[in-house]
Amino acid sequence: MRLVLACLLCLNVFVTSHAGETNTNGWEAKSPRNEIRPSFTYVESGEENGKASLIISADERDGLMGHWEKTFPVEGGKHYQFSVWRQTENLQIPRRAAMARIIWLKDDGKRVVRDEPSFASYRPGERPRAEPEFPVDGKTKNGWTEVAQTYYIPKEATSARIELHYRWGGPNSKITWSEVSLTPTDPPEPRKVRLATVHHRPKAGTMPQEKREQFAPLIADAAQQKADLVVLPETLTYYGTGKTYAECAESVPGPSTEFFGKLAKQHDLYIVAGIIEKEKHLIYNVSILMGPDGELVGKYRKVTLPRGEIEGGVMPGNEYPVFETRFGKVGMMICYDGFFPEVARELSNNGAEVIAWPVWGCNPMLGSARACENHAYVISSTYTDTSSDWMISAVFGHDGKPLAQASQWGTVAIAEVDLNAPLYWQSLGDFKSQIERHRPSLPYEQKQDN
Repeated sequence: MRLVLACLLCLNVFVTSHAGETNTNGWEAKSPRNEIRPSFTYVESGEENGKASLIISADERDGLMGHWEKTFPVEGGKHYQFSVWRQTENLQIPRRAAMARIIWLKDDGKRVVRDEPSFASYRPGERPRAEPEFPVDGKTKNGWTEVAQTYYIPKEATSARIELHYRWGGPNSKITWSEVSLTPTDPPEPRKVRLATVHHRPKAGTMPQEKREQFAPLIADAAQQKADLVVLPETLTYYGTGKTYAECAESVPGPSTEFFGKLAKQHDLYIVAGIIEKEKHLIYNVSILMGPDGELVGKYRKVTLPRGEIEGGVMPGNEYPVFETRFGKVGMMICYDGFFPEVARELSNNGAEVIAWPVWGCNPMLGSARACENHAYVISSTYTDTSSDWMISAVFGHDGKPLAQASQWGTVAIAEVDLNAPLYWQSLGDFKSQIERHRPSLPYEQKQDN
């Protein structure tokens, strides 16, 4: 018995059970190097929730890494729901430090290949290997956060290796994992949405109302094609008026929200339109999001301003709001914002699945980059002619490629996407699920417990 205890101490694995037995219920403690191995404790009945707990903790040293792992049987070709509850103490950046990972395996213990059709890139005739899955953080209650996700199991898989990780949590920090489950479930319902962009220059007229009215038939065209969201260009009430920004500015709510709200309600869809807002003595370049009930869902004030807008007395915004719609979470950015990865990233961090992008002109590669790096659908609507080999009015997919493009003036392009469908990459797998786990830590991210 002394020899067994000594071996466990050497491995930094400590086990507690009601009967005093040495038992971890099949869980193994792992670390990439002994020099950075944290302490592992298995508690058969936790004090906090009465459930068995898998604990990983650090001493005063920084940079420790390790995980618990266990293999569970699965049936390939089915859907399973994974769930685990997590509690942390004194942890630096929980999204990076406290993560679960799942690897699908064959009978021989090797990884399987994927058999789903949705791949961003792979060599002809070859199916990519199934890379690790990274379940997402969900609801938190009573100090515990659920980490969960539903998965399709590749047909060759017969088991799943579940790993509960501690990475770089900081000195004297701790993660407690509990209530691990992997159970068969029904496939998730598709969450299909039809995203539309309008390619139009409102040249006629010199008044904001005349500019707005030119988009009504294009919105009707998008509605006829069953669009759920229609994106219009930037500062459309200012374009070609010959007036100053201030002369075209209006309150929000105001004339434009009323006009586009009526159209949104008439056609039972969402509309994003770029206008100029006036609030007290300040003016802003904004995008408004109108809902199918005709009401203002929200607005976004352009954060990054080019020289011309600064010289015109425009005030930058400083928030990155994301709005719930009946199909998913929508964020907005405007034109010059696309040159800076921080804007789309902050929207993505706040949960944006779709980013509407009214844009006067920009490098289309930046539209591709913002979509690809965040795995968000980006919808641009521009005043740039396609002959310029510059910005395009398009719907960019998770791989950064345009799914649909409106090339002729006065036309609409629509792409139907499934917000619940992952996109797999060669050697990366489902990259979207890894963004939160792998993106760099930023100075404003402080120590937090969740």
